[in-house]
Amino acid sequence: MHPIDLAAFWPGYEVVASRSVAENTLLIELEPQAARLPRCGRCQQPSPLIHERRLRQVRDRDLLDQRVLLQLPVRRVDCLRCGRVTERIDWLEPSSRLTQRLRVWLEGLLRILPISHVSQLTGLHWHTLKTLDKRRLEAEVGDFEPGTVRRLVMDEFALHKGHRYATVIMDAERTRVLWVGHGNSREAIRPFFELLGERCQQIEAVAMDMNTAFDLEVKQHCPQAEVVYDLFHVVARYGREVIDRIRVDQANLLRDDKPARKVVKRSRWLLLRNAENLKDSQAVQLQELLAANQPLATVYVLKDALKEVWYAPSVWEGWQRWRAWLRQARDSGLAPLQRFAKNLRRYIRGILASANFPMHTSLLEGVNNRIKVIKRMAYGFRDSDYFFLKIKAAFPGKAR
Repeated sequence: MHPIDLAAFWPGYEVVASRSVAENTLLIELEPQAARLPRCGRCQQPSPLIHERRLRQVRDRDLLDQRVLLQLPVRRVDCLRCGRVTERIDWLEPSSRLTQRLRVWLEGLLRILPISHVSQLTGLHWHTLKTLDKRRLEAEVGDFEPGTVRRLVMDEFALHKGHRYATVIMDAERTRVLWVGHGNSREAIRPFFELLGERCQQIEAVAMDMNTAFDLEVKQHCPQAEVVYDLFHVVARYGREVIDRIRVDQANLLRDDKPARKVVKRSRWLLLRNAENLKDSQAVQLQELLAANQPLATVYVLKDALKEVWYAPSVWEGWQRWRAWLRQARDSGLAPLQRFAKNLRRYIRGILASANFPMHTSLLEGVNNRIKVIKRMAYGFRDSDYFFLKIKAAFPGKAR
């Protein structure tokens, strides 16, 4: 077996000494090879004139169970073309304390692990790793390249506690995040359309929640685009404004019947969850609850009927389903339901447009869930721009 030539790991340098400097830490001293001239860091030309030498200690990839530190002289050359410039070292970026080999390894780890885990594994500082990862993301997804986008999805998400929001915009057909920005107002999303420029004319549909600010901004920049209101957000609002309100009202009417009141108060998730997601015991509880309480049974049935408007095969069929639902809501005698139906009438065009542009809710729900995962992994709280890059990287899109 041939001995390993350690100098091959650091072209242009040779190993002159190595020693253990701490537990599981190996220091390797390097010296430039005498036969190779240093090269200018700007023009890359050999430069025999050396102005000064400074020792630099850098980190390389681990060797078995040993962390590897390198100590080498970095020379400033007196280039006849560029003046006094730090030499070019192929395996070490200018001013860096990490070798290229280590940087590539760390970037691979950061793609799949939280920064805190990589920091614990390597012993490198959190901020060092965050800076490295942010630079990688800027190179990979930092540029705005929308391509031939035709359908957009827009949604807001909570950035921090205290009603601070950000907006994400993605290509609905390729499930690719195009842009993320602070705020959820017209002014907040305007930079996206300014970046889109003439491509605004090719947008044929935009899915969103019932956000008037988004609606108006889309109509200003993409007047030919159809606004499609998202089912997920409407049903979520129905749960808050109708089901929750009536459930509380029914519980208040049962003050003298504490067991029944307790059942109604604890029924929130039974009423909000889709029937196919209930366990057998939960389905039985739901049926017993609905059989005993007519108002809750009414709003529960109308929740599923409202969803059917979005799944209509045509605009005409959707209109028929909407008219039937609206009539039942008005005749229910339930004030929260009647108010919700009255407010929803203003958005009927965008609801019926889902028949022509079936941009369903699973896409937005998947985006929201993935953003929550990224937040739980502790990315982005110190630097929202970095957080936004993480979101873009999580949705690179699929080929058409």
